[in-house]
Amino acid sequence: MKIILLLSFLFFNTIILEKPKTVYICGNSNTKKYHYKSNCRGLSNCNYRIIKTTLAKMKGKNRTLCKWEK
Repeated sequence: MKIILLLSFLFFNTIILEKPKTVYICGNSNTKKYHYKSNCRGLSNCNYRIIKTTLAKMKGKNRTLCKWEK
């Protein structure tokens, strides 16, 4: 019984855990927003390269979601 409970616990926890969400930012140092889509309207004014990163990294840097993607 304990083995069944342990296996079901491990199975459901791996399903619930999500992979890191990919986001995009403009590559300049003044970036305040992140975007879910690389072709977001908010990135159209970016004069630098667009960088692919993770959502966790952007939350740690106090960046917020672009208003066009809310």
